[in-house]
Amino acid sequence: MSNSATTTLFVSVMLAGMLLAGCKPETVSQAPSGNAERGMQAIRLSGCGSCHEIPGIDSADGRVGPPLTNLARRAYLAGILPNNFTNLVRWLQHPRDVAPETVMPDSGLDRAAAEDIAAYLYTMEGR
Repeated sequence: MSNSATTTLFVSVMLAGMLLAGCKPETVSQAPSGNAERGMQAIRLSGCGSCHEIPGIDSADGRVGPPLTNLARRAYLAGILPNNFTNLVRWLQHPRDVAPETVMPDSGLDRAAAEDIAAYLYTMEGR
């Protein structure tokens, strides 16, 4: 293999690794705060299940928004935000600030409730 081909291969492998690493979502253990148990209650009180299917939440079988199964494994939130705790909290609080055309309503959640919901959604791994 020539020096040029080796260099090209090396750069390609490095770029692929960087891209894959950039798509890895944070896990709940990396989340700065939030309580999954309180998040489950906040999901129920906020009515998230009227639009979304959410594992572990009774009667959360909505079909308006996407199912929220395996959220931690997704690369993007709402198709536009890199999937990480900070962005999920932002999306939960003010989705129309992020994407004005979304049908998801501004929820009125305070930061603590949004962090709790995010913690719950990230703990649903494999559900």
